Amino acid sequence: MRTDTSPAILRSNYAPPNYLVDTVELGFDLDPALTRVAARLTMRRNPDGRSNEIVLYGDAVELVALRMNGKPLTRRAYRLNGGELHIPNAPDEVTLEIETALQPDANTSLMGLYVSNGNFFTQCEAEGFRKITWFPDRPDVMARYTVMLRADKRAYPVLLSNGNLVEEGDLGDGRHYALWEDPFMKPSYLFALVAGKLVCQEERITQPSGREALLQVWVEEGNLDKTQHAMDSLVNSIRWDEARFGLELDLDRFMIVAVGDFNMGAMENKGLNIFNTKYVLANPRIATDADYANIEAVVGHEYFHNWTGNRVTCRDWFQLSLKEGLTVFRDQEFSADMVGTDSGRAVKRIDDVRVLRQAQFPEDAGPMAHPVRPDSYVEISNFYTVTIYEKGSEVVRMYQTLLGRDGFRKGMDLYFERHDGQAVTCDDFRAAMADAGGRNLDQFERWYSQAGTPRVTVATRHDIEAGTYDITLAQSCPPTPGQKTKLPFHIPVKVGLLAATGADLPLVLEGEDAASAPTTRVLELTEASQTFRFTGIEGKPVPSLLRDFSAPVILEYDYSDDELAFLMANDSDPFNRWEAGQRLATRRLLTLTRMVQDQEPMRETTANLETYTAVLHKTLDDATLDPSFREMVLTLPSEGMLAEQMDVITPQEIHTARQFMRRLLARTLRNELVQLVDLNQTPGDYSPDALSAGKRGLKNVAMLYLSELDDTDTHAMAQAQYDQASNMTDRIAALSALQNSSAPGRQDALERFYTEFEDEPLVIDKWFALQATSPATDVAAVRALMRHPAFSMKNPNRARSLIFSFCNGNPSRFHAADGSGYRFWAEQVIALDAINPQVSARLARTLDRWRKYAPALQSQMQDALQRVAATPKLSKDLSEVINKSLATD
Repeated sequence: MRTDTSPAILRSNYAPPNYLVDTVELGFDLDPALTRVAARLTMRRNPDGRSNEIVLYGDAVELVALRMNGKPLTRRAYRLNGGELHIPNAPDEVTLEIETALQPDANTSLMGLYVSNGNFFTQCEAEGFRKITWFPDRPDVMARYTVMLRADKRAYPVLLSNGNLVEEGDLGDGRHYALWEDPFMKPSYLFALVAGKLVCQEERITQPSGREALLQVWVEEGNLDKTQHAMDSLVNSIRWDEARFGLELDLDRFMIVAVGDFNMGAMENKGLNIFNTKYVLANPRIATDADYANIEAVVGHEYFHNWTGNRVTCRDWFQLSLKEGLTVFRDQEFSADMVGTDSGRAVKRIDDVRVLRQAQFPEDAGPMAHPVRPDSYVEISNFYTVTIYEKGSEVVRMYQTLLGRDGFRKGMDLYFERHDGQAVTCDDFRAAMADAGGRNLDQFERWYSQAGTPRVTVATRHDIEAGTYDITLAQSCPPTPGQKTKLPFHIPVKVGLLAATGADLPLVLEGEDAASAPTTRVLELTEASQTFRFTGIEGKPVPSLLRDFSAPVILEYDYSDDELAFLMANDSDPFNRWEAGQRLATRRLLTLTRMVQDQEPMRETTANLETYTAVLHKTLDDATLDPSFREMVLTLPSEGMLAEQMDVITPQEIHTARQFMRRLLARTLRNELVQLVDLNQTPGDYSPDALSAGKRGLKNVAMLYLSELDDTDTHAMAQAQYDQASNMTDRIAALSALQNSSAPGRQDALERFYTEFEDEPLVIDKWFALQATSPATDVAAVRALMRHPAFSMKNPNRARSLIFSFCNGNPSRFHAADGSGYRFWAEQVIALDAINPQVSARLARTLDRWRKYAPALQSQMQDALQRVAATPKLSKDLSEVINKSLATD
C-alpha cells in the first residue's frame, strides 16, 4: 500500500505571520498559453512574529524574477523548499517585487488562474492564490489590492476584478486594460479576476443609508435570458440582511459571474462572486423548482459572506466553520423567511436536517470524522465538508436556540463591533455570543472540539397522583478517530407535551410560577444525565421531543406506533409531525429488509401498514398544510437513511424492501394519489413561488408513486405530462416516471429529451443523472454513457452528473455482488486524480465507510481502495482520503 509522506498541519502549531502585507499591486498580461504576472507587495515586520524571515508559498508557478527593496535577489539570497520560498534576515519594511509565468489553458485543477470555454477565471480558496504568484498565502494576512488587467480586446472585451473600476482604456496594440481597486483589506483567498466575452444584466439599488449600488450578473452570450432569478435572489438577499441583521452592502458595485467549469458551487470573492452556472442560470425551460430554490440559497449564501467571511474572516483554515457554518445558517434562515408560512418553513428545516442525517451523520461515524474546528489536516480542500458547513450551521443555530432570536442578534452585533476587518477564531464568535447574552458558554466549546454525533436517550415517568411528569435525558458520544472519550456536550433539547385531545400543555418546571407557562421549553442538557420535572400534568401526555430538531443529535425514545401516529396527526411542531411519520415508515422498512435478508416472502399483511396509511390519509387530506409539507410526509426515508439504521448494510435488500413498500402504498393510496395529481395542477405561466412549487412537488411525488404500478393508465399519465409539460420540473418528473416503468415510449422520450436540450449543458447534466440513478442502470450502461459525445471527465458538473450520481445515488446497482461497481469506482478515482484532485478526493469518499457493509462487499471494497492506494503519484487530496479510509484506527 502506498503511504503518503505529506506532513499533517496542526492547529496547535499556529504562529502569527512574521510579516504583514499592507498593499498588493498586481499586473496581469493575460494569454491562455503564457500569462505573465507582476506583483508588488509592501510588507512590514509583524511585532507578534517569531523571526525576520519572510515565507512565501507557490504551487506549479514559474518564478521569473524576485526583487526586494529595488534590488534583484540572487538564488543565494533565498531558499526554495518544495512549495515554500524563504527570505531570511529581511529588513523591518520591505517592498517585494515578484514576476511569475503561468499556463492557464493547461490548468485542469481549476484552482488559481484557468481557462474555461475561452474565458479566464480564478478560484483561490483555499490555497489557489499561490498558483498565481509567490505570496504569504494564508487567511490572516490581509491587504488592500490594486489590480491591472491587460488583454487582447477582441478576445477578452470584459476585464473584471475585486472592488471598484478606477480606469480603463486602449493600449494601442489591439489590447486594452482595466484598473481595479478594492477599498477593503482582504486575504489572498478572496482575490478574483475574470476576463472574456461576457454580457451582463444590471440593476441599481438604493440602500437605507442612501448609497447607490450597481448589481451585475455576468454570463456568456446566449444566457442572458437565464439571469433574472439570480438577480432577484441577490436583491432579496441584500434586503433581508439589512432587515434581519442591519448589514448593508458596503461596495459601490457587486458582481456575480457564471462559469461552466467550477469545482464548487460558488465563491464569495469580495465584490466579484464567481459561480458555477448551476447556481445562476434558470428559466422555466431548463430549471426545476429545486434549481430555483438552490439558486436563491447559494446567491444568498455568497452574498452573506460579504460580512460573515469577508469583513470578518478566519484566522486560519482550522476556523473554516467560523465563516461557513455561520453563513450556511444565515442562508437557511433567509430561504425559510422567503417561504413565510409555518409548514413551509418546516419544509426548509426538514430539507436541511435530511442533508445532515444522510451526509454528516455518516461522516461523523466514519474514518473522516473530524470536529467542527479540526485539529489537523494534510490537504485543506478535504475539509470543505458537511461537518464544517452543515453541522457548523447547527452549532450556530443552537446559539439562537439558547439565546433567543433577539439575543442572537445582539451577539452578532457585538461580533462585528469587536472584529470588523479582522481574521479571528471560533472562540471569538463564541465569546461575543456569551458576552452579549450574559451566558457562560464555556462548555459549548465542545461542539467545536469534539467529533461525533451525540446520542440522547430519553426516559419518561408520569405520577398521576402528584400530577408530575419527569423527562430524563442522558447523553453519550461514540469514539471517533483520535478521540476515544468524549466529555458531555451542552445540548438544547426543545420539548412539548400533548394532551389526549392533541392540544399542547403548558410546561411548568418544578419550583416555577405557573403563570403564562410556554408550551415549548428548551431543556439544557449539560451533564451525562439530568431529570426535568414538570408539574400540573394530570393525564398522561405524549412527549414531543427535540422540536424543530434543536440539536444535531440522535434521539432515542421508545415511542409506540400509536404515539407516533398521534404525533403525526396532532403535533403543533411541524418538524416533529413529519419526524413521527418517518419513524413509523422506518420501522416498517427495516422489518421488510430483515424479511428479505432472511428470504421470507413479503406480503401486504406482514408489512403492517394500517396505522401508517391511516394517518397518511388524514395528512394528505389536510388542506391547511402546505402542499410541500404533504409532499415531505409522503416521501419515504431514503435508502441511505435506512442504511444508517443498520449495523450491517445490505444495499440490495434495502432497495427491494423499499420498492415493495412503495408499490404497496401506491396500491393502497391509488385513489388519493390520482386525486392529488388532479388537484395540484399549475396551469398558466410558470412561477417558482413556494405555493406553486409545492403543488408541483406533491403532484409529481404522487405520480412517481403511481408509476410503481406500471400499468397502462400510469404510463399514459406520465406520457401525457411529458408531452404537455411547460416547465422542466414537470418534464423531468414525467421522464423519470417513464424511465422507471416498462412504458413503451420511455426510450423515445429519453432520446427526444436529449435532442431538444443538447445545447443546454445544465439540462444534459440532468439527463445523465437521471439515467445514472435509474434502477435499470448497471456499470456497463454507465461505461456506455461515458462514451457519449456529450460526456467529459474534465468538467466537474458532467463528472458529478454521471459518475458521482451512479456511485452515490444508485446503491443497489453500484454495490453489485460481483464488485463491478467498486472496480469502476477505482478506475474513475484514479483517472480524475490526474485531472482534478479535488473532484477525485470527493469521489473517493464513496467508500470511506466500507467496514459497515456485509463481509462479501467489504472485501471487494477493500481491494478497490488498496488498488487506488498502490497507484503512484497520487495527489495529497486523494492520498489523505484513501489512507484514512484504510487506517485501522
